[in-house]
Amino acid sequence: MIKRWETEHTYIEGKQLEFTGDPFELFSKYIIWWFLTIITFGIYSLVIPVRLKQWEVENTQFA
Repeated sequence: MIKRWETEHTYIEGKQLEFTGDPFELFSKYIIWWFLTIITFGIYSLVIPVRLKQWEVENTQFA
């Protein structure tokens, strides 16, 4: 919800950004990420911020 508001109020060279991410998709990814973190004894937790930013970028485009 915050990311959607952020992109609706952001303009780059006169073009508005649009966020199309689904929170349920992100929630399912979080479950997988934390499962992998437990299996790898915390090593995968270093990758989670990168994956989160990747998901945000994949779901942000020009309107």
